[in-house]
Amino acid sequence: MARFIMISTLTDEGARTLKKNPERIREVNSELKEMGINVLEQFVVLGNFDFLNIIEADDNTAITKGVVELLSRGSIRTATYRVIPVNDFIESLK
Repeated sequence: MARFIMISTLTDEGARTLKKNPERIREVNSELKEMGINVLEQFVVLGNFDFLNIIEADDNTAITKGVVELLSRGSIRTATYRVIPVNDFIESLK
């Protein structure tokens, strides 16, 4: 499976939803799992962003489909990056 980092920022609508229902975070993680995206780790970020997620999916197509689904809801804006474990990178250079 491919790993990604997703950095997200809540929209005003997303902040209102989260205030009313903090468990919504876990609900969204379950919805992502149904789309084939596993949230491996999740952090609240103090600063310019609200959340940093380490996620995995089968490929770029799967993650793109999931991100578009999330964005279409209007509650977050994201930046998603493909990441490669350092050991894999080193091996690819040999």
